[in-house]
Amino acid sequence: MAAKLRKGDKVIVLAGKDKGKTGSISSVDPKANKAIVDGINMAIRATRQSQTSQGGRIPKAMPIDLSNLSLVDANGKATRVGFKIEGDKKVRFAKTTGDVIDA
Repeated sequence: MAAKLRKGDKVIVLAGKDKGKTGSISSVDPKANKAIVDGINMAIRATRQSQTSQGGRIPKAMPIDLSNLSLVDANGKATRVGFKIEGDKKVRFAKTTGDVIDA
């Protein structure tokens, strides 16, 4: 099945401690149904020092469930994603505005 949310999409958080915040998806795990969004769902992780990186308490973006994310349309509001055939390609479109997301 085609993915409604993909890497690079601008999304808004619908539920949880970061509700209302927006960010860009940096990675998606379709099997676990989770995505990592830059600056959202941050947790402090303690890491040891190595030759290349400084140790200490480092904030890290943790995965968030795809059901708690929604795509941001051209107006800056949350929208659902639909699929339609345009020519010979299957494309995603925003349900609120009807705009094609990826050409």
